[in-house]
Amino acid sequence: MTVAPADERPRLRDAPGASAAVTFAFADPRTRVFATARLGLTAEGASGLVVLFSGDEVAAVRAEATQAPPAGAGWEDVRAAGLVTTVEEPLGAWTLRGEGEDFALDLRFEARSRPAVLDAERPAAKLGGLEGYEQLCAVRGTVTTASTRRDVRCLGQRGHSWGAPDWERLSLSRMLTVWMAEDRALSLVAVRPARARAHADELLDCTLLEGGPPAEPVPVADPRLSTAYDAEGRMVRAGLELWVGDDDEMARRGAGEVLCGTSLDLGRLQLQTSFFGWRIDGREGVGRYDVLRRI
Repeated sequence: MTVAPADERPRLRDAPGASAAVTFAFADPRTRVFATARLGLTAEGASGLVVLFSGDEVAAVRAEATQAPPAGAGWEDVRAAGLVTTVEEPLGAWTLRGEGEDFALDLRFEARSRPAVLDAERPAAKLGGLEGYEQLCAVRGTVTTASTRRDVRCLGQRGHSWGAPDWERLSLSRMLTVWMAEDRALSLVAVRPARARAHADELLDCTLLEGGPPAEPVPVADPRLSTAYDAEGRMVRAGLELWVGDDDEMARRGAGEVLCGTSLDLGRLQLQTSFFGWRIDGREGVGRYDVLRRI
């Protein structure tokens, strides 16, 4: 799939359970502010989710569902959980603003990479029922939590996804991203079939973003992910082994540890959302690691 500026508009299929979403995430180790914000759209309505961390503590969580905007609306017409976004430059720049009782966001995301595409024909996309793309971004703006206002200057991501996931066929899905200096990043999606019980049974799709500017997507031929949990089932550590080319003699390896995280019940699904600190082939980075599982 080749991503074009026209793909920035919501791509809502005419199918049962179809949805589209844009997701923003960033991590500023200097101010220790980490956040994920998502706006979603279905035929029935819109939804929004904000999870904001200050240090290792949850600073704000807001989830909301609303009535659907008019047919043919763009993302600027979708409002939920106090969030609103605009496409300033297709595939190039976006704004994200949000306001709630305990948070405020005023941010600009500027692309630092070409889109890393999850094509509909890839095995992970077929099983997961979702396709889309992610872009590494430079993030600038302000974040307010309680009475504290912080200026953020860091790396993050902006993603656009669409499809019709069938949770009768799935037990969980993972979304992992790592953002590093010099416009290097990683985007990984994993889905586990309903009857499978371990990492080894999951279908993975992974793309490196490097070179440029802007950074270019490099598919990973054989990505491998392992995760360690504590006694309460929370993610605490993770490991990556990335065989980029089919003929590579050595893999790129990385290790990550959780910086902050929380769990949210979303009806029949549970979301574990977290941010990790990473070290991959001697480079340090931070990133988002989410696990969405069927309860």
